[in-house]
Amino acid sequence: MELQGANTSGTSGALELKALQLAKSRQEQEGQATLQLLESAADVPKTSSANPAVGSTIDTYA
Repeated sequence: MELQGANTSGTSGALELKALQLAKSRQEQEGQATLQLLESAADVPKTSSANPAVGSTIDTYA
């Protein structure tokens, strides 16, 4: 059943616009959270060994 009337299309358009605004806002928040995560990960120091050959040979047995 479809609703018909003067305000139906206007209300529908307003609801669609609000949904799009909320989706955009959510996407921007997720983008900011992702950037913060990447920036915090960049601050983590890399672990390194005094001997660069450590881990270069892996013994395997079948």
